[in-house]
Amino acid sequence: MHFEQPHLLFLLIVLLPLALLLFAPRKAARNAFAPEVLKLLLQRTSTVPQWLRSALLLAAAALFIVALARPVVDHGEIKVQSSTIDLIVGFDISRSMFANDVYPSRLALAKRKFDALLGDINGTRIGVIGFSARAFMVSPLTEDFATLRYLVSNMNTDSISLRGTDLLQALQQTDTLLEGSDKKALLLFTDGGGGSDFDQEIAYARAHNIVVFLYNIGTEKGGVIPTEQGAMTDKHGDIVVVRRNDDVKALALQSGGAYLPYSLKHNDIKALADALKSCFTPRREKSDVIRDLQELFVWPLSAGVLLLLMALYSLPQRRRRHA
Repeated sequence: MHFEQPHLLFLLIVLLPLALLLFAPRKAARNAFAPEVLKLLLQRTSTVPQWLRSALLLAAAALFIVALARPVVDHGEIKVQSSTIDLIVGFDISRSMFANDVYPSRLALAKRKFDALLGDINGTRIGVIGFSARAFMVSPLTEDFATLRYLVSNMNTDSISLRGTDLLQALQQTDTLLEGSDKKALLLFTDGGGGSDFDQEIAYARAHNIVVFLYNIGTEKGGVIPTEQGAMTDKHGDIVVVRRNDDVKALALQSGGAYLPYSLKHNDIKALADALKSCFTPRREKSDVIRDLQELFVWPLSAGVLLLLMALYSLPQRRRRHA
């Protein structure tokens, strides 16, 4: 056994002068206190003697100091091997992702689906990007899912002024972030944009070993894009209706990934998570060596609390009845 914080044991020295004061002869106490104060200090209010109460308090303080010093038993070293899958998640933040055919908007739904995804994809390092006519990084690869949730929920959408959905930008950003990986995983939350020909994106994904998993958000009926002046209109004054683009399905399937259209099911995103895990073999990382330490502080802490309660326990004496 040894102590993780052995320097704290020096606090035990502080208890020595305190013990001398508590157990000082009564003559010394008379010199230190006024008679009225001394009478109150020496007055017995319980069945526990004063000397025993002081001893219990000192012992409790000593045990608390020992607990702070963290006594541990070292059981040796343990080799831990960790394996992960690296994944980039891309959010389409073009204007069409604010259409109201999905409540409250397509982008808001994408954020909720991402939050659900984090609960189904343990053992994964995730990086996040946003894209419209250009792509930018929201978070590098990390296993800190709490931070990812915060960053995605507060994602800066200033670039929604850039019209259009350029999936090639997302692919290029993924290739940069996963540089050095033999096989790259990209999950896109998008409505597919307005294009119908994705040959360039498919060729790029194949050339750079990017496997695309795509969650297509929106409805076939489509919706309008709310603005401060009402529904968005085109240059002719007609209301713009944006629909889900199912042609983007070719990018996911021809890159070796999976495609899932929007649905009202709560656990539909789990299907994409399962498809991703079955497609990618976890990458084995180097072994980490950690020490197997058994903490023992709970024992002196518990004993100290028990002694403290005994010292503070007060049972009033019965008052003597005078005839």
